Amino acid sequence: MDFQRKKRFTNISIALIFLFGGIEYAVILPTIWDYLRTLHAEPYFLGLGLSAFSFSGLLSGPLFGQWSDRTGHTKAIILFANVFEITGNFMYFLGVSKWLLLASRFVAGIGTGVGASIFGYLTRTTSSAERASVFAAVMACRQVGLLIGPACNLFLRFCNFKLGPFEVNRFTAPGLFMCILWGLLQLLVVFLYNDLPSSYSADSETAPLVQPNCAETAEYGSINDTEEATVPSPSQKREEDSAIESSSENLNTLKEYLREEVVVVLAAQFITFFNQTALETMVTPITQRYFNFGELENSLMYFLCGVEVIAGFFFVRCLSSKISDSVILVLGLVILNASCIWCLVFLANPKGSFMLLLMEFITGVFLQVLGLPFVAVSQVSLFSKITAEKTQGFSHGLRRSIGGLATILGPLWAGGLTANLYIMLGVMMGLLTLLTVMVSLSYSKLVEPCSRHPCEDRN
Repeated sequence: MDFQRKKRFTNISIALIFLFGGIEYAVILPTIWDYLRTLHAEPYFLGLGLSAFSFSGLLSGPLFGQWSDRTGHTKAIILFANVFEITGNFMYFLGVSKWLLLASRFVAGIGTGVGASIFGYLTRTTSSAERASVFAAVMACRQVGLLIGPACNLFLRFCNFKLGPFEVNRFTAPGLFMCILWGLLQLLVVFLYNDLPSSYSADSETAPLVQPNCAETAEYGSINDTEEATVPSPSQKREEDSAIESSSENLNTLKEYLREEVVVVLAAQFITFFNQTALETMVTPITQRYFNFGELENSLMYFLCGVEVIAGFFFVRCLSSKISDSVILVLGLVILNASCIWCLVFLANPKGSFMLLLMEFITGVFLQVLGLPFVAVSQVSLFSKITAEKTQGFSHGLRRSIGGLATILGPLWAGGLTANLYIMLGVMMGLLTLLTVMVSLSYSKLVEPCSRHPCEDRN
């Protein structure tokens, strides 16, 4: 099989992983509360179940990422992580007790940590110029899954039969359905996925032995040994290299993630996901309170939002070839700030006719959804460029863990303040303002370091 065909099949496998992740979220979420109630679960179990899924992914992401960094392979990690998805969804299907259901979401969440390894792989096998475009396409696949999921529920809700001693109904069917999908994916990964060589290995063969000097080059984890010395024997050199690596590894790792530009991008990850999940939490109570929306109306709203997000990702994908990641990030922050100000002014204390309130609500939601792809894609692409190449898996695991923490805290914050939107939206506005100031002050550093490639004359 030639290289291009291997790459195409590998990309298809990655797209399916994110597609199935979106489908799983969309088929489980609508029925999990009713499922828990049939098992006599207390109301707080809903929050525990949703948080358990995010929490286990938060823990497993850096571990899977570091595994891929050390081995340079991703296929085995995907197959291993997918076992947790299959097992977790099968446990969800069994549904013997509320505790098993809670454990099932925790186990399935472990499998989501493989996203860190995949983003690390994509970083190593793509050029800087095409990276934002690739990341946007991958993220769009998950959004497509979020749209397909509700359609799957249309036929899953009519399931009513026995599979041996186990009952397949509208509550257990989503678990069985996802177990089958992840099982099929396991086979596809075995036959289609290939660990392709890093794009940088080819570049390194033609790169000059001595890179031109760049400001702050040494801060990106590079070690410059320019002093002349007696050439050591191979065994001595290996011992010296091992000693240097072991003594400086911890210090370099700490410095890597405490650099100003890295902190800014991680803050963007946290604040964006915190605000996004907080707004998602408040939307349903608002539509019920002021517009009397039911399940059908809310489903249609989420469907239209999903279409807008997918269109936004593909728009950003086209835009990324013309402007830099930092400019896209700024555009996204402008849109999100406008959305938050709009919601604070018009939705915190809604007044006026039904149609006026509806238009104000639609405008606020439209702006929020529009800004999300800009910030999401740009911060992931920037993060891959300002962190060390050899630790991309762990770096993306750390980034995704921070995003996972935000998706846990956001709903908790908004859930208790749906009756006091001024406080909820005010804090969100404050976080966005803080992020905007951070990006403004660090804008000049939000670029790929010259140590990655030979410096060019930018005058």
